Amino acid sequence: MDKRLILDSELLRITIFRLVEELIENHGDFTDTVLIGMQPRGIYLADRLHKRLEERLESSIPLGYLDVTFYRDDFRRRDSPIEANATDIPFLIEDKKVILIDDVLFTGRTTRAALDAMIAFGRPRLVELLTFIDRKYTRDLPIQPDYVGKRVNTLKTQRVLVEWTDQGAENDQIWLVTND
Repeated sequence: MDKRLILDSELLRITIFRLVEELIENHGDFTDTVLIGMQPRGIYLADRLHKRLEERLESSIPLGYLDVTFYRDDFRRRDSPIEANATDIPFLIEDKKVILIDDVLFTGRTTRAALDAMIAFGRPRLVELLTFIDRKYTRDLPIQPDYVGKRVNTLKTQRVLVEWTDQGAENDQIWLVTND
């Protein structure tokens, strides 16, 4: 197994700060904008962005978590069942601007499932996608992020490993892993 560091803790922190500034530039004071982190791993990035946005704007911003397990197109095609996570969206998204947050954009299938799952909470005015790592050239669906931490050229055989201290990792780091 070959591991190559994509982002270390300091670059990861700087990237989060940059993404927050981009969001503020486009959404102002967030009066009609909400954040939704995609379960399971997008919630860690959503939590960090949310915390930094609230510090920066000195106001409360709605944050929710969305599980897309039962909306996935491969839900019944797996050998072992997928373990579902909790959805926690304590607000309506009707006529709101939604920033959908995930750690890695790979094929676009999870994002498509998230769009289907969100409709249960209302019809948003606008949906934007924020992803920390955009794996270029691996899309199965025509989905592109509006906000990107870093674009990475990858092969389908490679994977991106995101390590958060919130999950027990020693440091916040992002790796590109190639299995031999």
